[in-house]
Amino acid sequence: MSTRDGAIARAHAEFDDGTYLEDLARRVAIPTESQVPEMAGELHRYQTDEMIPSFAALGFETTLIENPVADRGPVLVASRIEDPARPTVLIYGHGDVVRSIASEWTGGHDPYAMRLDGDKIYGRGVVDNKGQHSLAMSALKSVMAERGGNLGFNAKFMVETGEEQGSPGLEQIILENKDLLAADLFIGFDGPRKSFSRMDMNLGCRGGFFLDMVVDLGRHGGLHSGHWGGVLPDAGIILTQALATVTDAKGRILIDDWKPRQVPPAVMEAAANLVADPVPGTPEPDPDWGEPGLTHYQKTLAWTSFIVLAYVTGNPDNPVNSVPSTARARCQLRHTVDTDHTAFAPALRAHLDAHGFEQVQVETEVGRDRFMASRTDPNHPWVKWVKASIERTMGVAPNVMPGSSGSNPSEMFRANLDVPVIWLPHSYAGCNQHGADEHGLGSLFREGLGVTAALFWDLGEHGT
Repeated sequence: MSTRDGAIARAHAEFDDGTYLEDLARRVAIPTESQVPEMAGELHRYQTDEMIPSFAALGFETTLIENPVADRGPVLVASRIEDPARPTVLIYGHGDVVRSIASEWTGGHDPYAMRLDGDKIYGRGVVDNKGQHSLAMSALKSVMAERGGNLGFNAKFMVETGEEQGSPGLEQIILENKDLLAADLFIGFDGPRKSFSRMDMNLGCRGGFFLDMVVDLGRHGGLHSGHWGGVLPDAGIILTQALATVTDAKGRILIDDWKPRQVPPAVMEAAANLVADPVPGTPEPDPDWGEPGLTHYQKTLAWTSFIVLAYVTGNPDNPVNSVPSTARARCQLRHTVDTDHTAFAPALRAHLDAHGFEQVQVETEVGRDRFMASRTDPNHPWVKWVKASIERTMGVAPNVMPGSSGSNPSEMFRANLDVPVIWLPHSYAGCNQHGADEHGLGSLFREGLGVTAALFWDLGEHGT
């Protein structure tokens, strides 16, 4: 007799007998660096040589959609419709990775040759994101095997290859393929979880808004600092003073239109109750930095953060005795759905003018696609359903996070497909996902395989 426990056992066996790791190693070996134009062919190869055959083996029909943005990677949609009357879940993962930075990997190890060291599984893309969407695929396979070749629900699986660039072209693809992507529930597999003892459910993300603050005094040629310092305006000082009006000395934002208008109590409560484990090698949050009266995770999940990513005036690597006439700061706002991102630049402009900094320019075209803020209601019925399934499997309730502190394409799906969005991460905070020595933990992947198989089993049960 097929059972839920049987599906979990099959998923664990996928890890224990090496099948999952074999699949993952094969996928990691394809260098799908979407930020490197010369790698465009590898993005296609990942889809045609790896994803399409793997989904075909599971009885999925596949549609490969070329990106409407030139020189960007394709999107694959795999579908298995068993009964239109049953629930349909849209599953998401991405096949692209960041640059390998091979020279920085410990011991000269090849980032694209996956290797195991105790519980750690090293390789570029192991956690971001090939290990995570491979986990979902293995869980589907396990449920089908336990149910005699059926899922018991309808599954659609999207694998894009541009997430590390901000998913260029993805929203247009969604808008042009609404019927193909229509679903009752979206489940994405990406990101780190906060605790080793419990799963996370992320219900969206903060948005990322980039802007430059620029001072250009229009002077040409070097003006000797001995002769002109103190009598000519210094662009570096002007920009420093302007930046100092944006926050106080402890990083509290001083522009009202940048801060949330009103945060739902359920969101603040969820952020306050989040359980997280300390990760060796990561810094301790400064309780005095940022908005007073908020916890660490209320600040990063339910509030706005302002960050100066880079600042340059003169030539720091080769300074000369000259009064700078230009200065530039690349800045970023991480924000929730409770703010109006269209007001960010106008509010900064008005703020600078009010403080006498009319010569500081505000530029928002900085050459990168960005993700919008998004949030699914923590009280949505599907959120409660997924939470109950995970709690049944693990024996402890998952963290229900209002959204990821980072960014992802949640809003493209939530707004355009009218579908609740839930992310289930299976990495951890110390995984080095964008740095050298990226790695996942075998124990978390194995646990995630069982939890996900149980979730998919529950989706196929009558009454769901």
